[in-house]
Amino acid sequence: MSRVAVVALFLSLCAMPALAEGSPIAIALRGNQFAPAEVVVPAGVKVELVIRNEQTTPAEFESTSLHREKVVPPGGQVSVFIGPLQPGRFEFFDDFHPATRGFIVAQ
Repeated sequence: MSRVAVVALFLSLCAMPALAEGSPIAIALRGNQFAPAEVVVPAGVKVELVIRNEQTTPAEFESTSLHREKVVPPGGQVSVFIGPLQPGRFEFFDDFHPATRGFIVAQ
């Protein structure tokens, strides 16, 4: 195989996860709860989460296992990119309201 063919094959394989990415996944914060509280995402794919705060106070999307932390202003929204993830269950929470919790399930 020629060097050009090897490079072309490598570049096409690197682009495959990007092609597999889908639409952003919406998560709302309302009444100090995440809605939905459990989100299923495909394993091995980078995913965009759009976190919308429908409350009148700031909130925070935080996950120790996903290594993400982002403040969501009242009435605002933020994007958080996660993955590609191995299959598993990953907790997230609102650090301003520790009882507010949810899960990402990669499968």
